[in-house]
Order: sequence, then structure tokens, then C-alpha cells
Amino acid sequence: MNDIPKVMKGIQLTGHGGLDKLLFRDDIPVPTPGPRDVLIKVSAAGVNNTDLNTRLGWYSKSNGDSSDASWSGNAIQFPRIQGADVCGEVIAVGEQVDASLLNQRVLVEPCIREAGGKVLDQPWYFGSECDGGFAEYTVVAARHAHKINSKLSDVELASFPCSYSTAENLLTRSNVSANDVVLVTGASGGVGSAVIQLAKARGARVLGITSPSKADKILSLGADRTLPRNASLVQELGKSSVDVVIDLVAGKQWPSLLDALKPFGRYAVAGAIAGPLVELDVRTLYLKDLSLFGCTVLDEAVFPDLIKQIEAGKVSPVVANTFSLSRVSEAQQQFETKGHIGKLVIDMSSER
Repeated sequence: MNDIPKVMKGIQLTGHGGLDKLLFRDDIPVPTPGPRDVLIKVSAAGVNNTDLNTRLGWYSKSNGDSSDASWSGNAIQFPRIQGADVCGEVIAVGEQVDASLLNQRVLVEPCIREAGGKVLDQPWYFGSECDGGFAEYTVVAARHAHKINSKLSDVELASFPCSYSTAENLLTRSNVSANDVVLVTGASGGVGSAVIQLAKARGARVLGITSPSKADKILSLGADRTLPRNASLVQELGKSSVDVVIDLVAGKQWPSLLDALKPFGRYAVAGAIAGPLVELDVRTLYLKDLSLFGCTVLDEAVFPDLIKQIEAGKVSPVVANTFSLSRVSEAQQQFETKGHIGKLVIDMSSER
């Protein structure tokens, strides 16, 4: 590690609040990998809902109390380097790590089951419970650094880890197959656009809810049909018309999602950008024999399977815009407007 600098540039989240809580620094100590870790030189890192939610304290269910304001329901330790979507090169390995990982291009699995040489009782989220990729260097347990053989650029690859693994996990948990009609809310977002591609790869028929201005792009990703956000699903599709709902939105229209499900239908959720509190008529749930899946922690096979699909060219990156590291605040601000399709990515090449 003699050629590795002692300090690096990075963005530190200094507390819950506005964009002023994001501090650009050029004197952050470069992390040292433990015996079971790798040190990664970050090439690119994607922006996610979790970055905004963590900064704002959105995860907290306690009024004015930030003791549970993280992905895991625990307090965030500040300062924290965010950034769950990381593509980079392994430049150092711990003494217990296979040296063949050195100099390999890798994607980081965002759902962390090991940190500091210990298997965690509860999984962490990269860039939430531990430092992530909005810096020149980052450390992660070797088991979470997956080699990737692809002609795609670092920026394109950084659009995959969080969104596409979340999407694949949703589809895996809800057991989507070629026999299913799948309704996707928030279809233009990073996860939604990934769900479309991955569901189509399984042979499913896919319906995407999005704004009319984004409909053509959603259809080009493989959706069979789009519906406007405020559409009456029962009027548009008919009652009990879809097999699976993949929800990233929740909000006031949530009851109509269950109305659209067929008997024995499956509902899987990994987001609530329109509001986390919904109204449930329990009779709909039990009279239709519905199955509801909350999807946060990745099944262990999901990320390795995603790597294989990327390498095989079965999914395509959707990058809406790129930013330099010093513009993370601007990237989060644009992310919050929801005016883009796909991913916003921090390109580290401008910092070299």
C-alpha cells in the first residue's frame, strides 16, 4: 500500500438536514482494509433514494428523534460517506483475501452482511451504516466486491448495483415468471426501469406507471404498456387484472394496487416516495388471498445472479446524467425533482 495516498477527497454527511449537511473535503483519511477487506479506488458511484432519505432522516418513525433514522433502524454515525452504487478497482487486499482480486474491476454489493471482519447480526447498507463510495477510496469486505467482466464503462456499471439488485430481489421474492402480468409503479426511476428490463428477461408482460412525458422511454425499455400516474387502475385495466405489483411509490393510490391484483396475487414493495402511510382494507387482503412482501435485504443469490446478467448483456444501463464528486449536492437536488429517467451517477474521473 506504499503508493496509496494517506488522504482523499470525499463528501461527508455531517448530520440530518438539508444540502448544507453535505461537506466536500480533501483531507479525509484513506481507509485501511482489515484482514478480510479490500480497498477500492472508486471510479463511479450512483445516487439513490437512500442517500436523500438518510440525509433527511426520513427513515425515522420517532417524531424529532433521529435514533432510528437509518436503513437498519439504528442511529447514523456522523460524519458518514454516502454512496451505495460503486464501481471501481481493487488496489489492496487484506491478508486473508485472495490476491487474485488485486487490480480487478468490481461492483460492490450494497447489502452488507460483513464489516470489520465480523458477520453482522443485521445487514447494513453501504453508505448508510458504513462509509460508501462518494470518495476516492472505499473499503468493503471482500465477499461484497464482485468481479465484473463487461465492455460497459465505469459510469454505466455504477448504475446497476443498488437499483438492479433491488429490482431483481423484488422479482425473486414475488416469484415472477413468464406467466405473469406485472404492474410497476415509479417505472421511470432507477429501480423501476430496472424492474422493467429484468421482468421482461423473465418473459413477463410488464405495465409501467409513469408520467406521459416519459412513456416513450419506458416503452423503449421493454414495457408492454404505460399508464399515467393518476390513472384509475380498475378503469384502465379492470379489477383483478394483474398477477404481481412491484411498488416503489405507495401513497394515496395504494389501495387501488391491491384492487388491481388477481386472487392469489403478489405485492412486493421497496419504496414509498409518495408517502409511507397507506390505507389497507384487510378484507381485500384476505378475501383475495394476497401475498405481501417487504423487500430490503437481498437474498444472497441475487447479486451474483445480477452480475451474470450484466456480463451476458441481458440488461442495459440507463444513465440520465453524470456529476463530479464536488457536485454531489447538485446531484441529490436533481434526484429529488424526479424529472429524470434512470440513474444519476458521480463520475470520479474528473477528480484524478
